[in-house]
Amino acid sequence: MLRPKFDETKDHYFGYLLAPVELVMYGDFQCRYCGTAYEEIKLLQEVMGNQLKVVFRHYPLPNLHPMALDAAVAAEVASLRDKFREMHDALFENQKYLSRPALLDIGERLGLDMTLFEDSRGYRRLARKVTSDFEGGVGSGVSGTPTFFVNGLKYNGPAEFRHMQRACRYLLHLQEAELSQPSPN
Repeated sequence: MLRPKFDETKDHYFGYLLAPVELVMYGDFQCRYCGTAYEEIKLLQEVMGNQLKVVFRHYPLPNLHPMALDAAVAAEVASLRDKFREMHDALFENQKYLSRPALLDIGERLGLDMTLFEDSRGYRRLARKVTSDFEGGVGSGVSGTPTFFVNGLKYNGPAEFRHMQRACRYLLHLQEAELSQPSPN
């Protein structure tokens, strides 16, 4: 089960806030499997529209991906200016080229002041959000990236559009069936 549950004041999400299907991804911006999943999720969002909310939580693995933590902190800098989605997308679309100068360049292209990224105190403050996401992932049983939860349940299928769509539609169908059941009163 997903812990903590979605919190609109803390989590980064894309799509309709009250969507009946919630897909939470624990990801690492430098993980190539997360990069592939990013493309699949974009397609899933296009197809499902307002029926799907996608939540991104940081799960950087710096032992495997040396720029993962820096990329996550850069995304948090962007979130301060309501540009998390733009930075999220730019990081995945440029993940092969991530470096500190590249992160600063992406931030500048998005019109961001990257001073907090370069300031050690600001960096540590933003890294706390990343650490909080990571710890939530550990508490939810995440051990690698990408890891998904659909409506709070761990998704163990492939990170491919058709499989993820099937899982999302199944849960949507269950919700609709539950709502159409007569009240036991």
